Parts: sequence; C-alpha cells; structure tokens
Amino acid sequence: MTNEQSDKAFEFHGSWQEYAPIAFTNLLLTIVTLGIYRFWATARTRRYLWSRTRFIDDRFEWAGTGMELFKGAVMVFFVIGLPLIAFNFLIQRLVLNGNGVIAGALGLGFFLLVYWLVGVARFRALRYRLARTYWRGIRGGSENPGMAYGVSYMWKNFVGTFALGLLIPWSMVSLWNERWKAMSFGPYKFDAEGRVEGLMGRFLLCYAAPFLALIGLFVVLLPILMATNFGGDAQKAGAGVVVGLAGVFLAYFIFGLIVLAFYAKFFRQMVEATSLHTLNFGFTASTKDWLKLFLGDAALILFTLGIGVIFLSYRHWAFGVRHLHAFGYVEVDHLTQSATPELREGEGLLDAFDMGAI
Repeated sequence: MTNEQSDKAFEFHGSWQEYAPIAFTNLLLTIVTLGIYRFWATARTRRYLWSRTRFIDDRFEWAGTGMELFKGAVMVFFVIGLPLIAFNFLIQRLVLNGNGVIAGALGLGFFLLVYWLVGVARFRALRYRLARTYWRGIRGGSENPGMAYGVSYMWKNFVGTFALGLLIPWSMVSLWNERWKAMSFGPYKFDAEGRVEGLMGRFLLCYAAPFLALIGLFVVLLPILMATNFGGDAQKAGAGVVVGLAGVFLAYFIFGLIVLAFYAKFFRQMVEATSLHTLNFGFTASTKDWLKLFLGDAALILFTLGIGVIFLSYRHWAFGVRHLHAFGYVEVDHLTQSATPELREGEGLLDAFDMGAI
C-alpha cells in the first residue's frame, strides 16, 4: 500500500482548554513534591501532545514514562554529577595549595569534559525521543551511543567560535547533519544534507549588529549628554536617562530580531534538507511567525504573573506541528519495526545541563 503525502500530512488536534487540566495538575503536583513530579509531568505532557498529533491517517504515541526520566536523572547525578563536583573541589584545593599549573590543566580538562557531555546529551536526547515515539506501532531510534558526536560537537563549535565566530553557521549545519544522519525510524535512516549557502547573509548581520548598536547608542547618547551639559542640568539629565534606556532596550530588541531572523532561516533550511526514505520535509515558519510566538510567550507569562509558563510546551509543540510539512509517499506495507535498542533510560544527561525540551 502506498499513501501519497500532501503539505497537510501533519496535523495537531489539541486545544489549550483540553490541555489546561493536565498543565495545572502538573504544576500543583510538582510544587507539592518539591520538583520531583516534573519527570512525570513531562511524560504526561508528551503523551497528550503526541496523541493529538496526526501524521497521515494515524496519531503518534509517546511510550516514555516519568520513571524512565527520573531514573535517567538519578543515574546521571551519581555517575556523572558527583564525580564532576568532586573534580571541581580537587581543582580548587590545588589552587589553594599553590599548584596553579596543575589546577589550570585540570580546569581545562574539566571544561572540555563538560562541553563533550553537552554534545552527548543533545545526541542521546534525540535518540531517546525517537525510540519512545510510535506511529502505527513503529518507533525510531539509533544504534549510535553518541560518544563520537560529543567529540564533533566539541571541536566543531571550537573551530566555529574561535575563527572570529565566522564559521558558526558551518558548525551548526554540520552538527545538524551528523546528528540526524545517525537516526532512523522503522527500517529507514534519516538523511540530512544541509548547506551553509543562504545563511551567511543573515549571520553577517548578527555579527555586525553589536558594533552597529554601539555606534547607534553613541550617536543617540552624545547629543543628549551635550544638551544636558554632561549631566549638569538635572531635569534634562533625567529625560536623557529615560531616552538612553529606551535606546538600549531598542538596541537589544533589534539585535534579538536579527538573531531570530538568522535562526528562522537556519531552521527552515535544515528541515528542508532532512529526509526519511521517500519523505521530504518542510518548515514554513517565517521570522514574523517566530516573533509572534515569543512575544505571545512573554505576554502570557507577564499577564499571568508567571503561571502561564505551564502552557509554553503546548504552544511550542502546536507551533512546530502547524508549520511542519511532509512531501512524498509512505510504503506502509514495507514498514517494519526498528532494530535499534528500545531505550528505557530517560534524558537525565540533557536535563543535567538544563537543556531539556518537549
């Protein structure tokens, strides 16, 4: 059987009214349990969001559990967290004893180890989520443990950053391709052929924005200082401070908008360069769409005095599915179960670095 795909292959059928009881219950139980319930809260949220997301003619299913996420966090704390804390204390002890050179060498090693672990965490989180996501009884995953990806994450980001930052787009694209090429769903492997072409224009704007902002602030503030006799006129100085603060806020907002424009282009381009067997993907969110999402997040949090943060997962998932499209066809009769490991440990490593996401 062959199912033809259209740009409406992905659909989300949830509603915030339906999700609200889950969100408020999660919040209450997380507070009562001093944060421990958040692992089960994450699992409940994913079960709801996955179950309301339809791909072609069937909905996704989240098979992960709160206990898996909890055990993953506990495992990371004892296997990685405590040794890292002890290692940090050792470095401080060496510094106090006058062994600065040894402490510096160990400190560099400590930094590289943590950076490597961040890369491994990003890889293994994606692997876990694919392994616990089912569609028509078929799941995804990867046989790659992600150790080599951690090394790539470390050196590619190092090269991208220390080449005056000009190779950051290359490192982002290369890491996206490497991570997704190691993943599969059912019997088919993902492919990713993202390219840097088309990204450098917007990135160079990000690169130049801080310098342009400084020039702009100087142009705005210098006349104000001169008009107030460099603070001698108190009344005019007060007005100048207000104008100056408004200028600083505007500079940060414009810089954030430029960075957002780069990321929107990057994400669209990477999704379009990713495929699964006979399926190609697309993502239609523009910079304006991303800006509306984040401004809506800010307004929701502000006007609910922070309580609205419990709906951000819902908003972001709905946004992603609404703009995600698939083109091609699925040979349903040829789908077989993935031979990759069915993971039972959660995302403790990612969560340890506060990088968890729905």
